[in-house]
Amino acid sequence: MGKKIKKEAEPPPKDVFDPLTIESKKAATVVLMLNSPEEEILAKACEAIYRFALKGEENKATLLELGAVEPLTKLLTHEDKIVRRNATMIFGILASNNDVKKLLRELDVMNSVIAQLAPEEEVVIHEFASLCLANMSAEYTSKVQIFEHGGLEPLIRLLSSPDPDVKKNSIECIYNLAQDFQCRATIQELNAIPSILELLKSEYPIIQLLALKTLGVITNDKESRAMLRDSQGMDLLIKILETKELNDLHIEALAVIANCLEDMDTMVLIQQTGGLKKLLAFAENSTIPDIQKNAAKAITKAAYDPENRKLFHEQEVEKCLIALLSSESDGTKIAASQAISAMCEHSGSKEFFNHQGIPQLIQLLKSDNEEVREAAALALANLTTCNPANANAAAEADAIDPLINTLSSKRDGAIANAATVLTNMATQEALRGSIQSRDVMGALLAPLRSANTVVQSKAALAVAATACDAEARAELRNSGGLEPLVELLRSKNDEVRRHASWAMTVCASDELMATELCRLGALDILEEINLSVSRKNKFSEAAYNKLLNNNLSLKYSQTGYLSSSNIIGDGFYDYGRINPGTKLLPLKDLCLQEPNDIRAILLVNSKSSDVAGVGSPTEEKSEPTSGRNTALSKGTTKEKGLRKGRGKKEEEKVKEEEELITVPKWAGEGSPEKEWYPPFDPDFCVYVYEVTKSILPINSIKEQIEALAKYVAEKMGGTIPKDKLQDFSWELHISELKFQLKSNVIPIGHIKKGIFYHRALLFKALADKIGIGCSLIRGEYGRAWNEVKLMNKSQKGVIGGLPPPEVYLVDLMFHPGGLIKLKSREADLYRFL
Repeated sequence: MGKKIKKEAEPPPKDVFDPLTIESKKAATVVLMLNSPEEEILAKACEAIYRFALKGEENKATLLELGAVEPLTKLLTHEDKIVRRNATMIFGILASNNDVKKLLRELDVMNSVIAQLAPEEEVVIHEFASLCLANMSAEYTSKVQIFEHGGLEPLIRLLSSPDPDVKKNSIECIYNLAQDFQCRATIQELNAIPSILELLKSEYPIIQLLALKTLGVITNDKESRAMLRDSQGMDLLIKILETKELNDLHIEALAVIANCLEDMDTMVLIQQTGGLKKLLAFAENSTIPDIQKNAAKAITKAAYDPENRKLFHEQEVEKCLIALLSSESDGTKIAASQAISAMCEHSGSKEFFNHQGIPQLIQLLKSDNEEVREAAALALANLTTCNPANANAAAEADAIDPLINTLSSKRDGAIANAATVLTNMATQEALRGSIQSRDVMGALLAPLRSANTVVQSKAALAVAATACDAEARAELRNSGGLEPLVELLRSKNDEVRRHASWAMTVCASDELMATELCRLGALDILEEINLSVSRKNKFSEAAYNKLLNNNLSLKYSQTGYLSSSNIIGDGFYDYGRINPGTKLLPLKDLCLQEPNDIRAILLVNSKSSDVAGVGSPTEEKSEPTSGRNTALSKGTTKEKGLRKGRGKKEEEKVKEEEELITVPKWAGEGSPEKEWYPPFDPDFCVYVYEVTKSILPINSIKEQIEALAKYVAEKMGGTIPKDKLQDFSWELHISELKFQLKSNVIPIGHIKKGIFYHRALLFKALADKIGIGCSLIRGEYGRAWNEVKLMNKSQKGVIGGLPPPEVYLVDLMFHPGGLIKLKSREADLYRFL
């Protein structure tokens, strides 16, 4: 065998490039390499870019400027595993940059990133793909993209990953996504809660914290709370609270518990397992303000449910809350006050706080912190609502001054709450007096003028509660409180209008107040409100009627009706019918007008004045009497004439009467420095004296009415047969009086020839003087009449009661003294009138 000859090596092919090792110190060069078709170059370029991006935000921005992002997105789906891994790692880092996030959204790479979460991918890819999604999910648009591309399911699966970084990134992304309600619903469907609860056992605090934060968001939904309860999540949460080493997680754990306690089933469960007692003890004994605050917030949330309040009361939650009121932290004081407010719905809690808690809350009203004062005032408002005992306890603890001071708070809530407490206290007369003595009306002035409708409403309600006597109403008027109160009637808010109307009803109890309110336009506004179906309410109607009842002249002109409870007093005048919205001039203005062709204005006035009034300048003055025996000036003069003047000639009598009618000037006219008084009516005084003397002693109401009707008819021209009515020349008589008096206003006693509306007014005025109940109704064409109610003793009434009274019309014209039973009102009136 011959010797083997060594075969020579073949030379490399001419078309193959020899291997080249490249070293680059320029990022731009490496970015260019991302377009290389060679896997090794791509992998090394990606690795270099990853290390470069890790060094800081400036480098991330540089890579963006160099155009690295777009070619990198293509590498996310590269066939080579190393290239794909390195590209994913880069995006995990780059996605923290806001500009990169924006570009990634535009390039629509979410699907590619989510694909890296597939189970077959290695852990490092899971880590950086989840990191990229966690960074991206901080913005709303990216959340939507992640959700729409099905990112939730793989993220939830990765919560069970053996790698803590993957868990951390996944739960962080899920937390961000859970802010949206659609995502929360999907989290429930995917049964994520057991996996999230498992993270609470992690040795890494950040993972535990993110898990708690996520649970805090998703347990806002009822279904999630039920899932957490069924997964024994409450036990885990209570254990966290019991573990002192985990105190950095206590605040978040309490937030989750607060949500869960809103469900009755969870509340019962935690109570049965002793967790509720532990929770309250934890809250009371903790020295960390935020923990105390969150514990109180948890109680507040749960206490909105009646059954929860019952369980809390059984566990003596009140003691815990009172202890929290003494905290040095304002946040804890606020939360404890709010919890007390919620617990006030339970009667047992209200009673408990009567003995403890109210004094501490009143101390908080003196705090420099406006929020503390607001929360304390809210608790006191709820404690004193429908609870006189607590209102008394507040007064005994000297609450009135700090409450009135709170009315000038900078926070609308504090003002509204303080006004509510004062309203609750003012329902008791003794406390109301104490409140009124502290200038509460002056303090309510600013709240009445507030721009906040809740404050306006509560302030108006406080006025209604405290203005229950004349002195308080006078204080309100003097402090300028009526103007803003009237202005509140114009409010578009239903409650403000309702409470302002209520306050108006209370204030209109005095004639002086009613007159002032009318001057300020309250009556016009109320009339407008009551014409609106949507704006009117029972209080606006009551206020309108109350104002009218204290201004009977206006009431009769507007409505044409005075009830038996509307007692005509001195100064009443009948102007005639006026249309809604028409102003009724004051009596003084009408008296000082020159006589014209308008209908005569009828005046009722038996009150004399210290200045010269209607009548002769030589008229004798007599002492005014009060009550039913009211016979002034002319009454005395005329009585003397009746006794001494039997021998007088008829001409002298006529002359005397003429002198009595002569009116040089109305009282106060021509003397601007003197107060004006309405014209005095001596004839009417005589009428009052005579009916008081002769008719009042009659025992039978029916006989009194008949006698008074005959008396009125006699004074007004006697009986007028129906067929002679046209010949009764009353118009000429009225015209002569207007001429003699030089005024359109005629005192009713001066009229000696009167028809229906003259007689009906005189009858009502005299009936009111001697206590006969009757109404005055205006009809058409100068008609007016009186109606009275009489009992029919022969009629059987309801079982055990009296029969209803029957209504009669009083005949003052055709058969004076006759009473016509009204069966069919319209038919009977038509036949009579």
